[in-house]
Amino acid sequence: MAIPVETFHLSPSAQGTLQARIQQMVAEGILDGRFQRGEKLPSTRKLARHLGVSRITVTLAYTELLANDYLASRGRSGYFVSENAPEPPDFGTPPDRADRVDWDEALAQRFADGPPLGMGKPADWTRYKYPFIYGQADPTLFDHANWRLCAMQALGARNFDALTQDQFDADDPQLVSFIARHTLPRRGILARPSEILITLGAQNALWLAAQILATGRDVAVENPCYPALRQILRQARSRLSLVPVDEEGLPPEAVPRGTRVIFTTPSHQCPTSATLPLPRRMALLDRAAELGALIVEDDYEFEMSYLTPPSPALKSLDEDGRVIYVGSFSKSLFPGLRLGYLVGSEPFIREARALRASVLRHPPGHVQRTAAHFLSLGHYDALVRRIGKALAARRAVMEEAVARHGLRVAGRGAHGGSSLWMEAPEGVDSGKLAERLRAESVLIEPGAHFFAGDRASQRFYRLGYSSIPSERIGDGVSRIAGMLDSGTGLT
Repeated sequence: MAIPVETFHLSPSAQGTLQARIQQMVAEGILDGRFQRGEKLPSTRKLARHLGVSRITVTLAYTELLANDYLASRGRSGYFVSENAPEPPDFGTPPDRADRVDWDEALAQRFADGPPLGMGKPADWTRYKYPFIYGQADPTLFDHANWRLCAMQALGARNFDALTQDQFDADDPQLVSFIARHTLPRRGILARPSEILITLGAQNALWLAAQILATGRDVAVENPCYPALRQILRQARSRLSLVPVDEEGLPPEAVPRGTRVIFTTPSHQCPTSATLPLPRRMALLDRAAELGALIVEDDYEFEMSYLTPPSPALKSLDEDGRVIYVGSFSKSLFPGLRLGYLVGSEPFIREARALRASVLRHPPGHVQRTAAHFLSLGHYDALVRRIGKALAARRAVMEEAVARHGLRVAGRGAHGGSSLWMEAPEGVDSGKLAERLRAESVLIEPGAHFFAGDRASQRFYRLGYSSIPSERIGDGVSRIAGMLDSGTGLT
């Protein structure tokens, strides 16, 4: 590998002759590890032109380094870092330095409290044989080839403005148009482009909604619920009311008086997978109107309705403009994409756009345009159908294995989804169960962090099946059942 000539700069404050300074510059690059053994240096002519010095000066510096075994010459090929050049020194681990800042006093607000966003999923989850984890993509199902082609198309000259220009607070018009004309009508939602905002995933959308609507206000959330939502609302200094869900999701009559904003996951309640039936959806809208409250609807998994068509979105039933809709491509494309959207009345979207612009301007233009091509060319719909077919097959295997081993299902999505909400026997701590199962290459997700308040329960856990092939599910469930049967060290 050749070392770029642009790497070399003569410091104007360095002492000595030009030859000595060039010599020192090369030697320091070798000693600090920037120039590796065997790498080729620029030719004497090229380096001399770059530095604005005579070629003989560079040649003399190289010759001296050659004599000291920093460099080696290979016939007409040029100069290379010698295989015998000194090793960069190992200074070891830097010593601990005294930190004289009182961070308890210095921090105006804390954001690191609570469970990590990864919720205990190991970064190396792919090395486990039985990964019953939720929310990760299966690389065998993703359409790599067409995504790559769409990314290359987005890099083309025709898309140059979308790729390179600062769009300030604007979004990619092709992506917004596709969402308005194709994605939202499938949920019964009709929206103008001015009522849509692209976000960095559903999490960013929930944060924007919380900052604008819930700061310092009385807010109702489901219990259990997505743990990061509670963190977002606490950071907004919201006053939380925890509303216990049942087998049909959020009971509208349980939303307390004084509530200004209701956060809910009606299609696939997180984490129980309960689906809010139509009568409850209408009752929730009526309850919100009675309280003068707004509703933030997180419709995070509607594309995974492969068993039966999904229930209509709350937003599609809303005649007052009080529902803010949150959508995401993370579950149907891949979580690392970090692309979602907010849909709401123009006054709300205007404020959300201004808040987003003050933090990150807009999601990267190249990502938006690539997604727009992938969606508009039909690759997205084909991918959703392929994922739905695979998840349906895996769910059938999961349910058969769970029933065969007598494990208790506490919640399953009526329309599909990618996980089962499980309940272990009384007294079992699912956190300890997960820890013991890791030794057998089995990953499950303990459920305690989904709960808050007095209803916190240790015995619930979630089994995802989006990342585990069908042929491994039976053996994995058998290991879970065997561990529960033994009961050793699980309480």
